Amino acid sequence: MICYEHPLNERIRTLLRLEDLFNKVDFFLARDTPVEHHAALVALFEILDVTGRADIKSDLLQELERQRGLLEGLRKNPEISEEALNRVLNDITVTFRDLLNISGRIGGHLRDNEWLMSIKQRMNLPGGACEFDLPSYHYWLSITPEMRHHDFSEWIAPLLPIRSSSNIILKLLRNSGRIFRYTAYQGLFQQTDSGHLAQLLRLKIEKEIPCVPEISANKYALNIRFIPFGPDQKMNTYEEDIDFELAYCNL
Repeated sequence: MICYEHPLNERIRTLLRLEDLFNKVDFFLARDTPVEHHAALVALFEILDVTGRADIKSDLLQELERQRGLLEGLRKNPEISEEALNRVLNDITVTFRDLLNISGRIGGHLRDNEWLMSIKQRMNLPGGACEFDLPSYHYWLSITPEMRHHDFSEWIAPLLPIRSSSNIILKLLRNSGRIFRYTAYQGLFQQTDSGHLAQLLRLKIEKEIPCVPEISANKYALNIRFIPFGPDQKMNTYEEDIDFELAYCNL
């Protein structure tokens, strides 16, 4: 099965973007070549842009506090594992404290680094990070991988509470999903007034089916059109019936 996630509000869209970017940083930092560390820095700069919203910290704090209150109310539920519940609550408490301890604007330590900001500015231009444009950056890429890893550790450490907060919220959101099975007849599926509240839709289909879903949704209606995979068939609709799973996730 292949899963397609579709956020239904801007906050969840932001969290999914952060998750993707942090995963890219992890992937490229697990390697040692200059090209891969350049890609990690590009992803780090994108994280800086995404977290540039002034209210992201307060949004995360409010959501963590809300989830802590909801989970505390489950303590007397016999169907809930006390050990698992305590583990999640402890993660929320630790992450909430770390997030609260971030002083100033998120990513301020990066924005105050003139050398990094000069590189970021050049990266906004196609091919702007060539060695003749940024000789000091070219030198940094030539130093030992261990030294570059050390620099990255210092740059990303103040952002880790943002990552932990996002991970907790997304995990709780995904685990809340109510799964239903539907069929898209001749590649089309429509639903109105379903009664399912959702902040995130998770659609799964068999990987062998050569098409991708185009999802359009609001609180009144859901429309899914399956499009054949391929450069010449983008505007067509897949003509066969498709069975798929759809999870409505809501916190």
